[in-house]
Amino acid sequence: MFTHIMVGSNDLERSRRFYDAVFKVAGGEAGTIDAKGRVVYPKDGFRFMVTKPINGQSATFANGGTIGLLMADPAMVDAWHAAGIANGGTTAEEPPGIRQTGARKAYIAYLRDPDGNKLCASCRVPD
Repeated sequence: MFTHIMVGSNDLERSRRFYDAVFKVAGGEAGTIDAKGRVVYPKDGFRFMVTKPINGQSATFANGGTIGLLMADPAMVDAWHAAGIANGGTTAEEPPGIRQTGARKAYIAYLRDPDGNKLCASCRVPD
């Protein structure tokens, strides 16, 4: 459905530390810097990228926007959340835990990255 997700940052090295940590615990690799100076995280033909805004203005987060990331199990969600907190992120919404998502239950954690972008890690759990 998508080819890439890009978020803005005012401090690429700070963001790189955060995203390297949360993506490594989710089975990803450390980010690389591309020719345009963006931090790139490729996986399965898709890319998550972090960049300074092209227009030269400050990066801001999307109020109401959330980037959802699928995890294998609740332990991975917890490790992802802990890695994010340890690397400059902050808990968003409630602490990690089981939530009812329509007819299904999911184990979910929310973080804001160092620039305020909201991320959600989740996995399905049996009823």
